[in-house]
Parts: sequence; C-alpha cells; structure tokens
Amino acid sequence: MLIGEVARRSGVSARMLRHYESLGLVRPSGRTGSGYREYSGEDIRRIFHIESLRSLGLSLREIGRALDDPGFTPSVLVGDLIHQTRERIAAETELLTRLRRIDAADPAGWEDVLQVVALLQALGSKSADARQRAALSSGDEVPVPVEALVEAVLSETDTNVAGALRWALARSGDGVPALLAEGLDSPVAAVRERAVQSLAELPADQATAHLRHALAHPDAVVRGHAALALGTRGFTDAVPTLIDMIVDGRNDTDAADALSVLATDTATADQIATEFVARLAHDTTEAPARGRLTQALAGLPGPTAAGALAELSHDEDRAVALTATYLLRLRDRR
Repeated sequence: MLIGEVARRSGVSARMLRHYESLGLVRPSGRTGSGYREYSGEDIRRIFHIESLRSLGLSLREIGRALDDPGFTPSVLVGDLIHQTRERIAAETELLTRLRRIDAADPAGWEDVLQVVALLQALGSKSADARQRAALSSGDEVPVPVEALVEAVLSETDTNVAGALRWALARSGDGVPALLAEGLDSPVAAVRERAVQSLAELPADQATAHLRHALAHPDAVVRGHAALALGTRGFTDAVPTLIDMIVDGRNDTDAADALSVLATDTATADQIATEFVARLAHDTTEAPARGRLTQALAGLPGPTAAGALAELSHDEDRAVALTATYLLRLRDRR
C-alpha cells in the first residue's frame, strides 16, 4: 500500500508518516519499482499502535521505547502519565477559576483586569501584611470576587488578616452567606469554625437563617458560635445551646452574657432560669458545671432566678452555696 492510501485509511498525513519514518518509528517494508514507499499490513498495524499511544499523551520518544524495548514496563509510564495529567488538570482548573473570578468582577477595561489580578495574587501571598492590605482595599475601586474572598477567609490562619477578610465579606453583598454556609460542611474543623465566625459577623438579615440552621450542626464549636451570634441578636432558639456551653465550660462567660441579653423580659428570664434549675437538679451535672450555672444565674432577672439562688444558698455543695449566697446579696443591693 502506497503512502497516499495509507494516509487516507489511517487518518495520519503523509507528512507525519514521513516524520515517523525519520524518527525510526515506522519503516515501510518495501519500495515499488519506481522507488515509492510501500507499507505492509504489519506496518499499518504499527501506525495504528503509534496513534493509540499518542492518544494517551505519550511523546514520540516514549512511543518508540514502548514499541521496541522488550523490557519496557508500561505500568511505570502510565503512572507517570496519570501524575502529569493530574498536575495539568489542577493547573487548568486553577486558571479557569481565576478567569471566572476576573469575569465576575465585570472589569471595564484592561486596567481593571490587572487590578483584579493583582488583588487575587495578593490574597494568595505568603506575606500576611500583603493579604491584609488586599482585604482592606478589596472594595476601593474594583471589587474582589466574592468567591475569592470566601476561599481566602476559610483558609486564613492569621487573626488580623482573618478579621480584615471578614470585614471585606460583610461589605460584599449577595452570595456571601451561601458560600460561607458551604464551609460548614468541610471535613476540616478549622474551616468550619472560620465559616461560622464569618457568618456571625455578617449583617443579621443576611446570615440569620444559616446561623439558626447551624444550631443543629454536629460540631459543638459551630453550634456555639452560632448560638452566641443569635443570642446577642435576640433569638431564643439559641438558649439550649448557650446553656450547654455553660455546662460544658466552652465560652461559658460569653454564653452567660448572651443569655442575659435574651432575658430582657420577665417571662423569657423565667423560662431560661427554669432550664437552669433543671440542669442543676440533673444527676449527671457535675460540680464544676453546677458552679458555672449558679454564677450565670446572676445575669438573669426575675423571680425564678432569685428563687433558684435562694434554694442554692443551702446547697450541699459548699462552693455552690457560698456563690449563691454572695449573688443574693448583690441582688439585694441593686
């Protein structure tokens, strides 16, 4: 079969076939009387083998080795190809993400594009100062895409930079709460905590629904941050979690303060105090937790809290009794 016919049947151009021959990949088995290349069936099979290996991403040099070296082990080369392909996909994905974020900023001209690129690079800088400056300047002229800010805040370990990023997010408008809420499902505890902390600093009308949903989160840290934010905003469904925090000794002072904010009327104060009494009477509530609950009663107005302190002043636990007695005297002086 002559080269033109081979090219038509194989889909490999005559020029490429000559290139393969120059590299020694495939050599026509014969020549016609006029000197034209003549390919045998075996030559054509080799051409198809070459094309198959090219489709896997092998270089022509690697293909020659694979076809001619009897000791060649394909598993090693395939493993390398898998690694290279993953690296290429990661690089292309990163580029696509950056392009989408630039597009989301809706740049008016190339100067805007360059500013967004510079801000994105600064957010990924190894310098905490550079990251903080990028966060603080994010909304000055061209806004940083919300996705980039959320990704940055969820990965930020520097306290000052994280604060600047949360400030920037609070000014970024729509889309932020839903993206942060996705961070609550992260398998990494630190990411979940950063997500709920950021939600807690958003305006109430944007984040409340996500924070209330977080009260049922399996992570106690997430529940705690959500309860503190909701409690200071007047949402009574945070009360059970806040009391849990006092019992467990997790941010118990902040939890007691949030409960004091919620206890603005006698009815609510009495409901909270009743729950305190139930926890104090529970057999599984240990001495340190009973002490913290007793101290927290000081911030609750109303007759139920006062009655609970009066009863606790005679408690078998001397530390609890002394604390309750002291708190009663303080109430009497008010």
